[in-house]
Amino acid sequence: MHLRAPAIVLSARVHGETAVVARLLTEEAGVVAGYVAGGRGRGLRPVVIPGNIVEADLRSRSDSQLPFAKLELVESRGPWLNEPLAAAAIGWACALTATALPERQAYPRLWQALGGLLGAICHASSARDWAGALVDYEALLLRELGYGGERFRGGDLPEILAEMDRLAGPLDHYLLADRRGDVIAARSRLRDLLGRME
Repeated sequence: MHLRAPAIVLSARVHGETAVVARLLTEEAGVVAGYVAGGRGRGLRPVVIPGNIVEADLRSRSDSQLPFAKLELVESRGPWLNEPLAAAAIGWACALTATALPERQAYPRLWQALGGLLGAICHASSARDWAGALVDYEALLLRELGYGGERFRGGDLPEILAEMDRLAGPLDHYLLADRRGDVIAARSRLRDLLGRME
């Protein structure tokens, strides 16, 4: 396997003393995992933050082997990690995507939608401007994986929160069954933070 492509970092799990296993979303190959040597070090730790856009170079000797990944930072989400609402939204969107999508299956619409959503979270003037896009992304994920999910046509914050509440069941039942744990807790925290804006 050899893949060089722009990617969105979805998660980074500690592996050994200094490395991480990063799960990345690419347009061509979907979710791919890669071993990042030194990923816990000072130089690469800011690169493997979920939500970051990177240029990924993944190589392995066979398709069954975990590829080695070299990552170059293109766009950082680090500045928004100090903002609780933005950090919660980025964390939820990335965790949901990492958990729900199978590896090495392309979902170009999800790649584009997640990139747009992350950009909106970081650059919109308030959460009211991106919360509807987040709900629409959840519905798109359900549709792309074959579980329905109507497109959210927008609305004010109470309508967005009502739609979030409606989607909680299908997300939990179809996409996060047997894998809930911290993933659904991240959504609950985000829903609570958004509810405080009402």
